[in-house]
Amino acid sequence: MSDFSGPGDYQKLFDPQVYLKTYYSTSGGDTSENEYLQFVLTNLAEIFNSGKVKGETLIDISSGPTIYQLLSACEAFENIIASDFTDQNREVFKAWLTNQPEAFNWSPVVKYVCQLEGNKVSWKEKEDGLRNSIKQVLKCDVMKDNPMDPVVLPPVDCLLSCLCLEAACKDLASYVSALRNLSTLLKPGGHLVIASALEGQYYLVGDVRFSALSVTEASVRESLSKAGYVVEKFERSTKSEKFWENKTEFTDYFVMVARKNA
Repeated sequence: MSDFSGPGDYQKLFDPQVYLKTYYSTSGGDTSENEYLQFVLTNLAEIFNSGKVKGETLIDISSGPTIYQLLSACEAFENIIASDFTDQNREVFKAWLTNQPEAFNWSPVVKYVCQLEGNKVSWKEKEDGLRNSIKQVLKCDVMKDNPMDPVVLPPVDCLLSCLCLEAACKDLASYVSALRNLSTLLKPGGHLVIASALEGQYYLVGDVRFSALSVTEASVRESLSKAGYVVEKFERSTKSEKFWENKTEFTDYFVMVARKNA
């Protein structure tokens, strides 16, 4: 592996099953023990149920093998397009989407989001609603001028990205470039929602160490400004050492909402 994990490393070495077990499994179905999920899901529920971030179509940039990030988004958007760079992540995502018996069990997380949203629907209705909202699962590369190449999509109302850009971009110049590439997918005035980590160094998937670009709140804000966005919300929470011990290195989680300049 090179100094900074590249696309080939992800295609060859990223194991979605190990990743899910490491970062998203719950003991006894208790999602509250996962402080990352607690923070991100609470913020996403607030964002997508506020009525301020809504529309017809949302693209999830680099969904990975996870669906947690879309559970509140499907309340605000009729159509969701999921995406990821690696073939294996898209296959694992599709296994859940098509309700295959080997799919990862997200029910504790779904139940947690239902509670956050006031139990308006049952957790099974929530899952069914999300599945019905997801219209496509596409290959995505944020370093391309058109991240969905060769597919050309009409501009959408919202982009969502969780734990993606810091893993894909080796420096701030490429981080800004990726944000500009994503902007081509977004309508003027549309929203970009990002959940990720500050001052990251790496994360482990099994024995494989994947790189992370270290960003600060200031550098994220500056990069967004350079790429033509206005930040509307920036929430952060300091991680505890215990939960993440020996898995990854970073300082804070953050969730932010930005609007593309008209």
